[in-house]
Amino acid sequence: MAIETKLSRPPDAGTFVNTPASLDALGATSVTKSFKSDGKLRRAVNGVSLSVRRGEIYCLLGANGSGKSTLIRMFSTLLIPDAGEVRVFGMHVEQDEMLVKRLINRVSVEASFFKKLSAMENLVYSARLYGVGPEESRGKAKAILRRLGIEDARLNEPLEKLSRGMQQKVAIARAFLTTPMLLLLDEPTTGLDIRSKREVQTFVRDLRVEHDATIILTTHDLDEAERLADRIGILHEGRLVAEGTAEELRERYGSRGLEDVFMTATGRRFEEADDAGDAK
Repeated sequence: MAIETKLSRPPDAGTFVNTPASLDALGATSVTKSFKSDGKLRRAVNGVSLSVRRGEIYCLLGANGSGKSTLIRMFSTLLIPDAGEVRVFGMHVEQDEMLVKRLINRVSVEASFFKKLSAMENLVYSARLYGVGPEESRGKAKAILRRLGIEDARLNEPLEKLSRGMQQKVAIARAFLTTPMLLLLDEPTTGLDIRSKREVQTFVRDLRVEHDATIILTTHDLDEAERLADRIGILHEGRLVAEGTAEELRERYGSRGLEDVFMTATGRRFEEADDAGDAK
């Protein structure tokens, strides 16, 4: 029986990338990563296995220091696991690194820009790295930023003149410009006000529907996890301690909300775990 496929051509790809529709967008198997700190080896991610289905919005929920960002960096090829493996649409992130990079994009809470350049200049430059010309990227950039609540008049101001929240929206627009098949969002709404958070969350949901994108996001915002995610994975001290839809997690742990689920699954209140993570 033939497998249904979707042909996707990233802007810089010389050939089509064939990705079976039945293939998981991401699969991690027993992934482990440690770092040295103050002469001691600390395990940031400890034997995590998970799979993310194509077209899914999957949320990694955890306190600061739980291993969320380390996992995202391994998914995006920025870090190499000490043990285990990660595959994106069946491709190994180490052995097929360049192919994987053509299918993904990442937004970090600490976005890097040329701060003296304008938002539009930054976006046009980034798009060219993916083979998208200025004519096409300018129109796409304006459309995306309008949906994120940024007026055209602000697009030519230097990035350093924009607020932290507006800079984060530009970072999100930069990732969306290339229409990635797998989008990795590392705490994308941190530092945004409530209205801006809602605008970003709505756009994330729309992107999945309009572009068949698979989205993995990390957050320590319980409301955001419940609002956006098809499934939630709870990370605690580098381990995946619970996974399921919000409804499944509430039923499994006999809880009315995700905060109670988190406390039951980890043995700590969310705020306590967050404080402990900050202290590490």
